[in-house]
Amino acid sequence: MPSQRVDPALPAAVLWDMDGTLLDSEKLWDIPLYEFVERLGFTLAAETRTAMIGSNVPTTMALLFAQAGIEPSADDIREAVGWIDARMADLFATDLRFRPGAPEALRAVRAAGLPTALVTSTERPLTEIALDVIGREFFDVTVTGDEVDGRNKPLPDPYLKAARLLGVDPAECVAVEDSPTGTAAAVAAGCVTVVVPCEVDVPGGERRVLRESLVGFDADALRALVPATR
Repeated sequence: MPSQRVDPALPAAVLWDMDGTLLDSEKLWDIPLYEFVERLGFTLAAETRTAMIGSNVPTTMALLFAQAGIEPSADDIREAVGWIDARMADLFATDLRFRPGAPEALRAVRAAGLPTALVTSTERPLTEIALDVIGREFFDVTVTGDEVDGRNKPLPDPYLKAARLLGVDPAECVAVEDSPTGTAAAVAAGCVTVVVPCEVDVPGGERRVLRESLVGFDADALRALVPATR
């Protein structure tokens, strides 16, 4: 059942990415990723780390072991994921920080009465820790990287699922992203995508609106985007 649009001058919903968009957490991911590769006796190449930004656990593991020249077994992958997740859980619990303007933007969108979703490639256990920092009250639904049957960003499925759960047309939604991978997913789902680059540049393109930060991202900013969702 489609949700009732609260204001025709606003998008049908706002779909938020998490790492690098709301939270300045990509730098935290650097810590266990570099540490784990060093445990394998290698140094994580900068281009390999860049390719991981916005991706999911299976992609990250494939890149990590390829960098080390290792053909991993299922046990190797489980051990790596467990070690990295445990390290990240500690970092998420103590060192998460918002990106500029993110708390105010979340409050402004909530105050406008819009349906909202968190759409992240991070898996559910770590997302739950992050939600304690961000605030669960800002989202009607959350979609995590382990809840899309392996069809992660840059495929559109995470955003399509979020829109479906909210009962809205993704083409009438605004997504907020920071990475090329996430932006590709949101655009492929049909969303107008506000891009606030964090660690890597994101090229312009159709249905993309680039911003320097989330400062000033409020109902008025969303109203300016509505023609693009029509």
